[in-house]
Amino acid sequence: MKVIEKVSGFAGKTFTFWVIIVAVLAYMFPGNFKWIGGYVVPLLGIVMFGMGLTLSASDFKEVFRRPKEVALGVAGHFIIMPVLAFLLAVGLHLPKEVAVGVILVGCCPSGTSSNVMVFLGKGNVALAVSIASVSTILAPILTPLLILLFASKWVHVSVGSLFLSIVQVIIVPLCLGFIIKKFFGRQAQAGTKAMPLVSVIAIVMIVSGVVAGSQAQIAKTGLLIFAVVVLHNVLGYCLGFFFSRLCGMDLAKQKAVAMEVGMQNSGLGVAIASASFSPLAAVPSAIFSVWHNISGSILAFIFSKMEDKKTEEEVKKIAG
Repeated sequence: MKVIEKVSGFAGKTFTFWVIIVAVLAYMFPGNFKWIGGYVVPLLGIVMFGMGLTLSASDFKEVFRRPKEVALGVAGHFIIMPVLAFLLAVGLHLPKEVAVGVILVGCCPSGTSSNVMVFLGKGNVALAVSIASVSTILAPILTPLLILLFASKWVHVSVGSLFLSIVQVIIVPLCLGFIIKKFFGRQAQAGTKAMPLVSVIAIVMIVSGVVAGSQAQIAKTGLLIFAVVVLHNVLGYCLGFFFSRLCGMDLAKQKAVAMEVGMQNSGLGVAIASASFSPLAAVPSAIFSVWHNISGSILAFIFSKMEDKKTEEEVKKIAG
């Protein structure tokens, strides 16, 4: 078990590297990876099941301790990213499928790796976990409605089918994981040690399947999509940071909100696009999955060097 735990830890730390390598291979040799595209939904279900195994009632304590800050973080996430996506799609006159794909990823809940980035950036992890958990639970209702609001300009949106897809892909696996942890704690704890490895493999497979299935379209619009994804993500971080500052939060909470706003559950975007729209609409989510882990790591390093001036002054006063 220790070997699996070490391998799992290594996979988690080098996740971005593997995603990039496999994405490049899938682009160069699409015929070897296209078959994976048919398994996107169950693969994402595995990732969410693993997340469910790590959830506990204590993750929601912050919701009751600081409901205002959690609510502001969730509201910021579901307002800033969808509105940004819509403005980018309209302002840059994106092709229909690309516009829908950018909006899809903008309407998803917080990313599964955002909590790790908040920890590395010395942010408020408890607040980050609560925002991510609440946004995930609200996703079956808010994500379809937001997609209807912002994407119906380009395509017909069925709220009912989107709701069912998100429940199947996120809520059911998440609840199963939570229940298994509750009633089979010892076995679940052993399983969580291997879940980072399983999640990395699943996400890498999802990205490779999408890239292979959309290789021709990526060749035509890949640079445009990448530029939009980077802009969307970076603006999300910036607006999330300053939004939380305007709300009077301290630096650690500003870091948490910035990460939770800017990082998306892009795997869900891939699953929704694959099931309800077109292969090209899944590409922005696939690229986002690669990019936000790179940008998140960079931002976490920058955040780790930032200290709250108020805290420094208080320490000096105590020391003096």
